[in-house]
Parts: sequence; C-alpha cells; structure tokens
Amino acid sequence: MSQEKEHLKSVLLLFVTAVLWSLGGVLIKSVVWHPLAIAGARSAIASLVILLYLGKPEINWSWPQIAGALAYAGTVILFVTATKLTTAANAILLQYGAPIYVVFLGKWFLNEEASREDWWAVVAVLGGMVLFFFDQLQWGSLLGNIIAVLSGWSFAFLIIFMRMQKDSSPLESVLIGNIFAALIGLPFMFEYLPPPGVWVNLIFLGTVQLGLSYILYSIAIKGVTALEASLIPVIEPILNPLWVFLAIGEIPGKWALAGSAVILTSVILWFLKKNREKKPSLSAPS
Repeated sequence: MSQEKEHLKSVLLLFVTAVLWSLGGVLIKSVVWHPLAIAGARSAIASLVILLYLGKPEINWSWPQIAGALAYAGTVILFVTATKLTTAANAILLQYGAPIYVVFLGKWFLNEEASREDWWAVVAVLGGMVLFFFDQLQWGSLLGNIIAVLSGWSFAFLIIFMRMQKDSSPLESVLIGNIFAALIGLPFMFEYLPPPGVWVNLIFLGTVQLGLSYILYSIAIKGVTALEASLIPVIEPILNPLWVFLAIGEIPGKWALAGSAVILTSVILWFLKKNREKKPSLSAPS
C-alpha cells in the first residue's frame, strides 16, 4: 500500500511539473534576447535554486550522472533555441516525440518493457497532439523544427539517465546540466542586456519554471517508470494555449479542443488500466 501511495504521489508531482513547464513557451517568447543567453541565464538562476535545495550535492561523476547532465543541457538549450526559431506550438509538439524514444531507450537501458497498451497510449497521445496543433503547425522554420526534434531526443535521454539514478539522487544531473548550460550561454549574455522589466520573466523562468519544476521531477521519477515520466507530462502542450488565451485572449480552435480531448482521455484510460493491473506493463519502480 505504501508503494501505491508513493506512486500516486509521483504521478501528482509529474502533473505539477507539467503545469510549471507549460509556462515556458509564453515566457521565453516574451524575452527579447539571444536564445543561448536566455537559456544560460535561466539555467544559472535555476542552478542556484537547486543548489540551495540540495545543500550538499552528491557529485560522484558516474557516467549516468554526467550523461544526464549533458542530456539536460542539450534539452534546455535546444528547446529555447527552437522556441525562438519556430512557433512555440512547433517546439513543444516536436519535443514531445520523446515518449516514443523512451519506449525504445527504456528497453535497452532500463529493461523496462513496453506492453501493447503502452504503445497504444503513445500512438493515441501523439495523434491527439497532431490534432491539437493542426491549425498552428507550420513547417516554414525548418531549422527550428529540426532543433525541436533534437530537443525531444535530449529529453528522452535525460529521462533515461535520471531514471538510472533512481536509487541515488538524480537532481545532481540537473544541477550540473544547468551549470553547463549557463557556461555555454555566458558569452551571448554580454552582446546586450535586456531591459529591467524583462528580468522579472527571466527570474521566474529560472526559479519556478525550471528550478522548482525539476526539483519536483527528480522526486517523481524515483517512483514511476521512464515511460510514465515522459507520457504523463504531455498535458504541458495542452496548457500552453490556455496561458496564451489568458494572456492575449487567443481562443483555441476546434482541432485544438479535439486534440486536448484525445490526449486527456488517452492518458487517463492508460493510467487507470495500469493501476488496475497487478503487474505493471513496465518493470515496477523500486
């Protein structure tokens, strides 16, 4: 029973994490600055938040820890760059190819075997995302779209390497990754500085949208499978248009509403089925 409660807690933390992540698109678009400068400044602030939370980081320089850090740095840098070079909708949609990559990587790295139901859930969610962005998807910004796909691969590897550290502290990978991203973005921060008002958004991006969200994610990933850690947060792209609607009054179209219904229904049914089974379709979290 305690394991079930721990799993439910992890799932709830994933939902909260997705809510915080969903704020990134609107906030990043609002900052007029070089993409690498935004990524670096956001990560520098987030690293301070995470360091304050950890107190004494457990840096062991193991290969999953360093690989996770590199995957994290790639994820945040590529996503910010993609958001600047293409639409926020494109960046999020193409990044969320991650669940498919995780299905394959989870089998190779974690011995977490996907069932038929898992595959159906992945396909249904991705189908819902295509509907959701049917009115918005633009292929003109080819470079931005390619970078968004690469950010999805980085995110998938990040999930895998954090999950490999489930018995220790995966948050250190995020800390080191933020330091890497800050160092990469540092030279671009001095080209010019954004106006003071923009720093409010940057500070929020670093403290809440990135720092706090990954603290919660590092806790959650210990109690869920890699596929759950990639599939449950797909509510993030559903919430993005909500923030746009609240900020500028843009109303989602019928395809967006249909896609939202497909995604939510798929995730809920998949989650309920997995929790009714005595044995999960992937290796049970330990």
